[in-house]
Amino acid sequence: MAQNIDAQDDNMTFWDHLEVLRYTLMRSVAAVVVFSVIAFFFKEFIYGTIILGPKSADFISNRLFCQLGHFLNTDSLCINRVDFPIVNFELGGQFRSHMLITFVSGIIISMPYILTEIWLFIRPALSVKERKGISGFVIITSFLFLIGLSFGYFIIVPLALDFLYTYTLTPDIVNTIRLDSYISTVVMISISTGIVFELPVLIYFLARMGIVTAVFLKTYRKHAIVILIILSAIITPPDIFSQILVATPLLGLYEISIIIAKRVEKQRIKEL
Repeated sequence: MAQNIDAQDDNMTFWDHLEVLRYTLMRSVAAVVVFSVIAFFFKEFIYGTIILGPKSADFISNRLFCQLGHFLNTDSLCINRVDFPIVNFELGGQFRSHMLITFVSGIIISMPYILTEIWLFIRPALSVKERKGISGFVIITSFLFLIGLSFGYFIIVPLALDFLYTYTLTPDIVNTIRLDSYISTVVMISISTGIVFELPVLIYFLARMGIVTAVFLKTYRKHAIVILIILSAIITPPDIFSQILVATPLLGLYEISIIIAKRVEKQRIKEL
């Protein structure tokens, strides 16, 4: 039976905290397993619609990019017009890919519950004021992750697929896209963007601990811009348009982080 995490107090020993953490991890893993099992039976939708969707010219992002290109009087934004085939060279390749995507789907779907478990675990260690300050932890973190995941999937992935597939060293070399290579590209770009969008949450906790201040973030803004541009270059194809498209929201998140750090500092001053 799950323990009541709210019953934690200062009298709990180190081993008591480990026991509570064990139950937290068990419930989180159980949630991932349950949602993974559910996702296992929707392979046609997950693969045919979600995973393979961005490479099709009919994908919503590709159609919107093309419409934007027509508005700007350029065909360069009409991406993924060639629906390239995906091949599998290993006997168990498709089954292994199915299991991988099933597990990833389970993690993504259960993320709000996992974040709730994390919040319930750390909540007893916080003061009443601190609890009020981060009362929307689960909602905010889930929202930011979802926004980042969607941005990566609908914006970065189609651009990356079009660039990487059409890029050639010489016409004599024909691109043959392996199943595992395609899946890893779609999954890694989407999830990594979702994690990057958690920057404001990270800054909030660092500011609460006094590690980061608004002055510090402002002082090193130029350095941060360079780092974020490099980061955007890593998770996107090496073309200027894609990098600007990714770097812009990241820079926006950094500016939001400065505002958050400033507010946290004001709260800490009031609490003193």
